[in-house]
Amino acid sequence: MRKNNESSSLPLAEALKQPCKHRDLNLALQPMDNYSSTPGGPNEQPLGFWAAWTLQDRPRRIALLIDDCQEEYRPYAGEILPNIVKFVEVFRAARSKSDGVCIAWSAWTRTFDDGISNAMDRWYGPKGLRPETPENAAYIFNGAAGMKPLSEIAPTEAEASDGWFYHGKHLDMFWNFTEDGKSYLDEKLKAIDIDTIVLVGLWTDECILSTAYAGSSRGYDVVVVSDAVATATANQATALTIAGSTVAKVLSTDEVIRYMENDFVTGEPGAVKGTHYPDGRKEG
Repeated sequence: MRKNNESSSLPLAEALKQPCKHRDLNLALQPMDNYSSTPGGPNEQPLGFWAAWTLQDRPRRIALLIDDCQEEYRPYAGEILPNIVKFVEVFRAARSKSDGVCIAWSAWTRTFDDGISNAMDRWYGPKGLRPETPENAAYIFNGAAGMKPLSEIAPTEAEASDGWFYHGKHLDMFWNFTEDGKSYLDEKLKAIDIDTIVLVGLWTDECILSTAYAGSSRGYDVVVVSDAVATATANQATALTIAGSTVAKVLSTDEVIRYMENDFVTGEPGAVKGTHYPDGRKEG
């Protein structure tokens, strides 16, 4: 029996003929601008991918996500910290004028072999930065003092009391969950209909990439700021290349700040992203 909401459904052959904003067969068959084909690759298919959208192409509801910029990591944050200070200032100013802007902070709080995510414990193993002692490079060394956000960009008491600062337990900022199993960060963002996230902080090749993929899977447009993220490994350039060619728009601090100051327009709640489904699809 056909369900009521399927009464107007078209057969597949007919449906494919209908106009669709993001499906144009003639355009899809044209060579991509950067590579017409994969040299020596399978089926001579296009090689390069990048975000088709720009920040300016629509009104947005936008969040700044400050990933694990905490005192323990200060030596690694030195070069990017001035840029993150700019972001906090600009987003706070925009938030004062718009209901579609917010800032969220996370701090890495895993302790060695804590059993929260046994796969992560197994992957990193019991020895890391200090192989002579049973400490893991992915876990905090300095306790509560190391978990505090860097003082220059720390949340205010009001921001913290409103729940915009939280202790992360996994590489992905969306991984913390409420008692009913929902992503804590996702629920905070959905409450004000955010549809775009801007990622800054540490580490580019772990938490930033993980959060970028998680955000995209939940329906957010993702921006990674190239000179406001950093890592302790040699993978910075590689991570940015992967982000920009798979899941995110990789932009500079100046580009994003200029957008927020001159071009940002607050979008209507629910205009492009829904809140009911886990992947952010619109209802109806």
